[in-house]
Amino acid sequence: MSKILKFTQFSIRDLIVASAPTLLTIVGVCLLAYWLVDPAPPRTVRLGTGQENSAYEDFGKKYAAALAKHGVKVTMVPSAGSSENLRNLKEGKVDIAFVQSGSTNEEAAEREGLSSLGSLFVEPLWLFLREEKGKPPITQLTQLRGKKINYGPKGAGSPRLFRQILELNGVEKGEVERFSLANTPATVELLEGRIDGLVFTSAPEAPLIQMLLQTPGIKLFDFNQAEAYSRKLPFLTHVVLPQGIVDLGRNLPAEDYNLIAPTATLVGREDLHPALVDLFVQAAAGIHSGAGWFQQQGQFPSAKYTEIPVDPEAAKFYKSGPPFLQRYMTFWLANFFDRMWVVVVALGALILPLSKVIPPLYVWRIRSRVYRWYGQLRAVEQKVEEAPEATRMQVYEEQLKRLNEIEELVNQVSIPLSFADGLYGLRSHIQFVRKRIQFLMGEATTTEAAPI
Repeated sequence: MSKILKFTQFSIRDLIVASAPTLLTIVGVCLLAYWLVDPAPPRTVRLGTGQENSAYEDFGKKYAAALAKHGVKVTMVPSAGSSENLRNLKEGKVDIAFVQSGSTNEEAAEREGLSSLGSLFVEPLWLFLREEKGKPPITQLTQLRGKKINYGPKGAGSPRLFRQILELNGVEKGEVERFSLANTPATVELLEGRIDGLVFTSAPEAPLIQMLLQTPGIKLFDFNQAEAYSRKLPFLTHVVLPQGIVDLGRNLPAEDYNLIAPTATLVGREDLHPALVDLFVQAAAGIHSGAGWFQQQGQFPSAKYTEIPVDPEAAKFYKSGPPFLQRYMTFWLANFFDRMWVVVVALGALILPLSKVIPPLYVWRIRSRVYRWYGQLRAVEQKVEEAPEATRMQVYEEQLKRLNEIEELVNQVSIPLSFADGLYGLRSHIQFVRKRIQFLMGEATTTEAAPI
């Protein structure tokens, strides 16, 4: 007879097998919730920038470098400027873009599914004019009648803004000869004397602005009525270009200049992933928070100075700073844990009902190790009962041998102690069937030995 295996206190293997369907169901539902309910942020994003050598292009490169550190690739989509960026956002050609304040309004932005990630910097309206010898300098915009002025290319923010400014001064359409060249060729035309002036709306960091401020024979227009413009057009701010800010040694400029300035805003589509919103506003804080020609330390980025509704994620950043987890973890790891709440909800909905299935499955699996032998035991009894009289002794001997085989296999069954009663019951039933067969064999022997 084989050695009887020891009982175990608990069957880990059976518990795992019994709970496997439930666990797989839970894992499957959680994965589905994780990927579908709150998908991971994309690895690439399209950023609408601006013209060549513009501040938008320069800042676009800085954003690309900042997000690349977190494994997000920024594809810069150049444009004529703010108006084209706004159109590209509406048409889904970009995910996020630089847009000048005053380009749209709150109602239109909500209707088109756009939200602001905050204002970034002021971008003054720069009107550079060619000085003419023997003629008095231009101090009023009404003096531009008959002049050749480049408003900027179609799609930029400056043409629309400059038209509004001229209308406030009573200068009608057609009284100024308008050109619509891009910034770089327009600058060449101005320097070569083929146009009288050009208009930019840009941050002072733009290379063309820096160059024109230091070019002899080119004069910056002083908006001495800047405060009035800011009252007439609320999206404008009165800013001052301080004396000497360009070059203190050469005292450039030689006097303060009053300028009017809209603000540059980072605008995204409503389907922009919240994690990317966090990443962009954090990058904005690193790029734009310093002091500049027209701003104080920490003035930008800001939820102010924008007519477009601020994205809720961006608003949280301006109120409370970066998300808690991102202060201590990498972006992707923090985002993973931040999204785990979806899994927690799914687990809470599934674990309680499905956990009630596991104990019955576990009990059934353990008891089935014992119960399946009763089928074998019943087969032995049936063969004994149906044995032909002529061969019944042979059948009895075969079934006794079969019982011994069954008992040997049963003795190798290992089950937890709490289910041992079933195993001992099976062994006693095997013994019961054995005794019955032995009894029948005894009767058969007596019958055969009796005289006829």
